[in-house]
Amino acid sequence: KGRKRHIVTDTIGFLLFIIVHAANIQDRDGAPDLLRAVGKRFPWMRHIFADGGYAGDKLRNAMGDEWTLEIIKRSDKAKGFVLLPKRWVVERTFAWLGRCRRLAKDWERTVESSKAWALIASIRLVMRRLARNCFAA
Repeated sequence: KGRKRHIVTDTIGFLLFIIVHAANIQDRDGAPDLLRAVGKRFPWMRHIFADGGYAGDKLRNAMGDEWTLEIIKRSDKAKGFVLLPKRWVVERTFAWLGRCRRLAKDWERTVESSKAWALIASIRLVMRRLARNCFAA
């Protein structure tokens, strides 16, 4: 029971694409669907940073030669919290989305409505950033 969100962000952390599916699907199994959808929407995108959950031959085979995948792994020697380059951008986006009450828990009955509310939260975030920088006090 539950949902898993796979997201693609830009380097600032703004949401570009999201796929929501059941929580019993592994990250590396859900990622090929995400990459196919992202490839259709953003055909110029070629480089993807991902965490260790996406490592594996299944994803690399699904990606083909048109994508480069860079897995950001945590060092085996590291103890406690370690800030990983590039990965914190996506984690920060999940934190921004988690600030919306509707997304803090899985209230939605359907995957489509869960995805829609995540997109609405992302639009709200971008609109607030634009409004903050566009209007002088």
